[in-house]
This record gives sequence, C-alpha cells and structure tokens, in this order.
Amino acid sequence: MSKQQIAPRHHIVIRKNDEVRIVAGRDKGKSGRVLSVDPVKLRVTVEHVGIIKRHTRPNPSKNVKGGILDKEAGIAISNVMLLCPGCNKHARVGHKFLSDGTKVRVCKRCDTTLEK
Repeated sequence: MSKQQIAPRHHIVIRKNDEVRIVAGRDKGKSGRVLSVDPVKLRVTVEHVGIIKRHTRPNPSKNVKGGILDKEAGIAISNVMLLCPGCNKHARVGHKFLSDGTKVRVCKRCDTTLEK
C-alpha cells in the first residue's frame, strides 16, 4: 500500500478558514487564516506564512509570466494552534455537545465555542 492510501490516524481539529498561530519553526509567533488542510500529509497552508520562492518558466499559451514568485508552502499541523476568538490566545481544542445534539469545538482555556 502506498502512503496516500493509508488513512490518517490523527484527529484533525483545524479546518479551512480557521485563524491559527504558528508555535514552532521559522515563522513562530505569526498568525493567519488557514487556506487548505491536507489530512494525509498532516500539513496546513496558512495565509502569508511559510513563504517560499517559486521559479516559474514563462508559458505564453497559458498566459503565465515567468520569474520568481512568492507563495505559501505547507506547515506541519503540529506547529500550529487554533486562535480562540474569546480570549484571543492560542489554545488547545476540546469538544462539547450542545443541547440540540450538535458537536462543537471549544477552547480549553476559556470554554468558548470555536464555531462561527
């Protein structure tokens, strides 16, 4: 079996459009919005964080200009933590069932729901 056929064993609590803070690596302390989540590779792409240089060849048929482009690279999901809108700090994530039976993510620090 290839690596891409193996299901992830980790429960991923970070979703697209969440606000996260980088807690390790060269961009430590920065925060941004999650653009994409890769559950197989356990990586997230965060807006304006993890910028790399991409050398692109011009392609007139696809209307692509050549040159050096800046783009976001993936960051290990273990290096980011969710930002709580209630206490405005990075926090661990817990789960709670509401009275109508829906399961929501909650901040372990201030017990605020993280759902929009």
